[in-house]
Amino acid sequence: MPTTTPRILLITPPLTQLNTPYPATAYLTGFLRGRGYHVAQADMGIELVLRLFSANGLRRVFDAIEQGSFALSDNARRMLRLRRRYESTVEPVVRFLQNKDLTLAPRICHSRFLPEASRFDNIADLDAAFGTMGLTDQARHLATLYLEDLADLIKETVGPQFGFSRYAEHLGLTATSFDELHTALQQPPNLVDEMLLECFAEVLRREQPEVLGFTVPFPGNLYGALRLAQFAKQQRPAIRTLMGGGYPNTELRGIKEPRFFDYIDYLTLDDGEGPWLKLLKYLAGEKARHAERSEASRVLTPGSNRHAEPREASLPFRQNASNEAVEMLRGAQHDVLEQPAFQRTFRRNAAGQVEYLNNCPDADIPHAEVGTPDYDGLPLSEYLSVIEVLNPMHRLWSDGRWNKLTVAHGCYWKRCSFCDVTLDYIRRYETAPSTLLVDRIEQIVRQTGQTGFHFVDEAAPPLALRDLAIELLKRRVSITWWGNIRFEKTFTPDLCRLLAASGCIAVSGGLEVASDRLLALMEKGVTIAQVARVTEGFTQAGIMVHAYLMYGFPTETAQETVDSLEVVRQLFAAGIVQSGFWHRFAMTAHSPVGQNPAKYHVRPIGPEPGNFAWNDLWHDDPTGADHELFGPGLAKSLYNYMHAVALDEPLQFWFDFRVPRPTVPRQLIEKALQEPGKPDAAKQNLRLFWLGNAPELRLETKHKKGRAAEQAVLTFYEQAEDFELKTTPEIGHWLHALLVQLSADYDTKLLLKDAARSFPAEAVGLSFEAFLVSPLWLQLREKGLLLV
Repeated sequence: MPTTTPRILLITPPLTQLNTPYPATAYLTGFLRGRGYHVAQADMGIELVLRLFSANGLRRVFDAIEQGSFALSDNARRMLRLRRRYESTVEPVVRFLQNKDLTLAPRICHSRFLPEASRFDNIADLDAAFGTMGLTDQARHLATLYLEDLADLIKETVGPQFGFSRYAEHLGLTATSFDELHTALQQPPNLVDEMLLECFAEVLRREQPEVLGFTVPFPGNLYGALRLAQFAKQQRPAIRTLMGGGYPNTELRGIKEPRFFDYIDYLTLDDGEGPWLKLLKYLAGEKARHAERSEASRVLTPGSNRHAEPREASLPFRQNASNEAVEMLRGAQHDVLEQPAFQRTFRRNAAGQVEYLNNCPDADIPHAEVGTPDYDGLPLSEYLSVIEVLNPMHRLWSDGRWNKLTVAHGCYWKRCSFCDVTLDYIRRYETAPSTLLVDRIEQIVRQTGQTGFHFVDEAAPPLALRDLAIELLKRRVSITWWGNIRFEKTFTPDLCRLLAASGCIAVSGGLEVASDRLLALMEKGVTIAQVARVTEGFTQAGIMVHAYLMYGFPTETAQETVDSLEVVRQLFAAGIVQSGFWHRFAMTAHSPVGQNPAKYHVRPIGPEPGNFAWNDLWHDDPTGADHELFGPGLAKSLYNYMHAVALDEPLQFWFDFRVPRPTVPRQLIEKALQEPGKPDAAKQNLRLFWLGNAPELRLETKHKKGRAAEQAVLTFYEQAEDFELKTTPEIGHWLHALLVQLSADYDTKLLLKDAARSFPAEAVGLSFEAFLVSPLWLQLREKGLLLV
């Protein structure tokens, strides 16, 4: 009997990132392989880019342009004249961006190696940005501009839907009707589509899948997924196609469009692990039933090549029919009639109607049991590290190979009124033990050889990050990591230092609207002063900070928008935020604003729900400003602030229409940073943690004015410098024992109040509270004695 476990291929359709794979297929691959399934995975985005940006790929592009009837811009005509140079340089540039030939950097920077088009027109001061030693980064930035020039040419001509982080995105945006997508999919593939399908055909031949799964995280992945599914069904009609991901989870929760299921057999919502287990069990049974029917047909009609299923009524009268075969076929037919158990799954039924099946009572797979992401099968050495923006924090999204991982499932705050807090990926909050997280980290490092991690939580919990950092330090696991957080007061300067010691280099978080009134209306749970103190703590610890900013929130006035920009200016001027991005507020169907617009004084004006996607809602904000006006000025000012340019210009400078003067004090952030924090005596329930090594203790006799006195000397040998502390023998012995214990024992949580009990207060005539403000204690705190 043939195996009934189907061969599975998981696909990331174009396009998400050039520098690292999107993690969804790696998560599901690790989960399914852990349960014995045969799973392969492929990233068609990087496959397409590598085929397109090759000498042969560019030849095809230029030939198609020359043979076509495109209305070309002056920039495009210039590039056509330089086609030979582009064709000869593209593969060396790609190898360079893959870190396979870094010796090309001097030629890129100094020898006019690259042909230049419009992306080079406003090139920054590279010497100021990179200095004299940042040659490789400077070349990487120039090579990125070169690729963007080529992408502009492709978009203008043979591939208008192409983009390095999206593919035909407009077809998935607010697509209440499937008509436009369906029409596009009936058109012959254009040149970029053809290259994509060529890559996909090779993957299909190699993997021979019976089940094909697509993750669609963004609107810019939808067209590519459907085009690939269409091709797969043409090539392999028996294949089963599945889809899940962020876009279906938010946009397709009410889908009624039957034509969508010409391409996708099953659409699942929310976390995929549970629905996939049910579907794969069903598909394995379907495969087994098919095999049994084939076997029964062979037994019942020896010598026949017909595959039609015999009717049960005629079975007893068939010549040579065995009772065993009859029972086999009857059992298979019974299975067909039996209702399978599905979880959060859409399909098209026999009547041609879309049905939602969620008749399985099983709970979701706990976060601790989803397994370790498995990147096997993805071409990790082929991704391109690009530098689009010179800002060192901003570049993390496009430069470097980052392993993606989540500290927790969902959001522990889940109150923000603009967020999809009713959906599973936000609402269901679960954590995993820090020991398990570090097990996963070590396993991924062994597999990929890469020690960079991006924690992609909605907002990583501060206490979970604390425990993770301690576990990393305990095991001496050296990684570099960054992730998303909330700017909440739990991120004290000491916790920031602990995270930095464990490898944290950057955090991103939502400041949103820098207005306390609007922050309260958003239920963000932070204030401007609090954000300032938290971001200073991260910056002082050497951790870069990126702020997500929002404009156009319901009832936001022009004055509040300008005041928000002034707060942002002050944050950059103080050096405590290094990067940011302004987002225009969007009302979504699954957010508190979308579900109760009257509470926020806005009125939904469309679109009407259709048969296909429905999430982004148009709205009227009668009491707010004309938000559309502010977008260009906000973006321009922030771009300059990120590069420390024009921080002292009046805010009117950024707008081509009159805006009100800011009303917030110009020293708002400065004053917030001057507010004193809690004294250590008020932190008795916090844990002591020592970042340094165990010190050496020696006692020596000190002579002063003819009198001998014994003192203790603690010598610390640290990475950057050695230092000594001198104190009384009693305190010296106490400190030595304390720091040795903290250096060796990471499992015992020693609180400050626990240390107070053993402090030799009577022997030295000094209370513990007084000791906590002594120069000795303050120096230890500066050197790495933390309270977390």
